[in-house]
Amino acid sequence: MRAARLIKMVLLLQTRASMTAAELARELEVSERTITRDAQALSEAGVPVYADRGRTGGYRLIGGYRTRLTGLARSEAEALFLSGVPGALREMGLEDAASAARLKVSAALLPSLKDASRSAAQRFLLDAPAWFAEPQTPVLLPAVAEAVWDDRRITARYRRDGTDVERELEPYGLVLKAGVWYVCARVTGPGTFRVYRLDRFTSVTADSRRFDRDEAFDLPGFWAEQAELFARSLLRATVVVRLTEAGARRLRHTVDPLSAQEALDGAGPPDGEGRVTLTLPVESYDVAYTQLLSLGPEAEVLEPAELRKRFSEAAARTAAYYRDPD
Repeated sequence: MRAARLIKMVLLLQTRASMTAAELARELEVSERTITRDAQALSEAGVPVYADRGRTGGYRLIGGYRTRLTGLARSEAEALFLSGVPGALREMGLEDAASAARLKVSAALLPSLKDASRSAAQRFLLDAPAWFAEPQTPVLLPAVAEAVWDDRRITARYRRDGTDVERELEPYGLVLKAGVWYVCARVTGPGTFRVYRLDRFTSVTADSRRFDRDEAFDLPGFWAEQAELFARSLLRATVVVRLTEAGARRLRHTVDPLSAQEALDGAGPPDGEGRVTLTLPVESYDVAYTQLLSLGPEAEVLEPAELRKRFSEAAARTAAYYRDPD
């Protein structure tokens, strides 16, 4: 633990001209007294750490000293590629590894490129959770993440239809979608790949055995395929709707974009009033009612008859609200 802290201290001093004891203590999460002892230990080991006294003093490296301790550990290199997703790093327990990796990269850069990491951080940030939703980090995420990195089997218990189910899984990858964590895993035995929501896991036990990863497995491709299948599985009903030009433009922002586009592509030519009639796949009539109601007079539901009746009643109630009292 102390050796890692000493290396980090050298890298910090190498990337900055000078740092006070308070600044070092804050970065390394230790006391200023510990910083004094660490600086002395580095000096005794041959690292030219010099302490400037006084109000503007601090610690610095002299003589253009450059450490060769810049090789990245595997976990640090992997974490570095995720450094644009700070929240995800923190939730998976990789924040320290990413910090160490960034320091090592900064220490190896030329002086003219020292501000590259800060410049990039001020120009790009990935904020994964959806608006108006408080992200909930699954308690078992760090354990699953560790198993994913180490290619270790896990025995997981999860909730399904009100009951607990136990599965032995080979966790291939993690996906963060709109603030929700999923694990893509192969079920031991059948060998089929499935997707599980981590917040439904009730327990996870990591196995000491490693599994042989299928190198042909493509996480982005698998997730895209599963996400499309899931979206289509929800669309169990259809409605026939007539849209104005404005309604057709807004449809993609009201219902599932893929089903909206397919319905628009399959629509016939506009009628004499410029409206198009199309058949739209929907999750249910209740969902379709809520979604299409937002289009107001830009949409007219033709079928089924019971849904058209609901819209007719809603339109009558709405018109009554705005009727001139005179």
